[in-house]
Amino acid sequence: MSQAKLIEILKEKSVKIGTFTLASGKESNFYVDARQTTLSSEGALVIADLILEHLDPNVVGIGGPVTGAIPIVGATILRAQQQGRSLNGFMVRKERKGHGTGNMVEGLGGLPKGSKVCMVEDTVTTAGSLVKAIRFVEEAGLEVVQCIAIVDREEGAAETMTDAGFTLLSLTTKTELMA
Repeated sequence: MSQAKLIEILKEKSVKIGTFTLASGKESNFYVDARQTTLSSEGALVIADLILEHLDPNVVGIGGPVTGAIPIVGATILRAQQQGRSLNGFMVRKERKGHGTGNMVEGLGGLPKGSKVCMVEDTVTTAGSLVKAIRFVEEAGLEVVQCIAIVDREEGAAETMTDAGFTLLSLTTKTELMA
């Protein structure tokens, strides 16, 4: 699968031009509803294949913040299995549950402490929520060795990740989607 195909699908299903208020409260003329792509069968397949092409061979788990990462994780672990690679998925909650185990990170059963994992996110603007999720994953005993976003809005995410000690790999960017 190719990045060009991903861009085509995102432009068709997810990219909106107009006036939008982002989660940060900032106004923007560009919006990416990436879930429209990650929750489509074609989009899920293209994204999973692209992630697997770039995935560090030492990675045994893939996960990220709810809700954006969930369809990406599901598609990628299924596609990995189809390709003969074992991967475990996990998700990071927005807040601690008040009942049950109270875990912030769910899906740790197949990931012993020290497991090398990749964090994924659908769209990043500043990557603040991704860094916060990474910290919970580290507290749970996993080693984050890779971070992949589907779309980087190019508003500071790469710099935030670098400052936090990580490299962000983006499958595409706002610049590429606006071209």
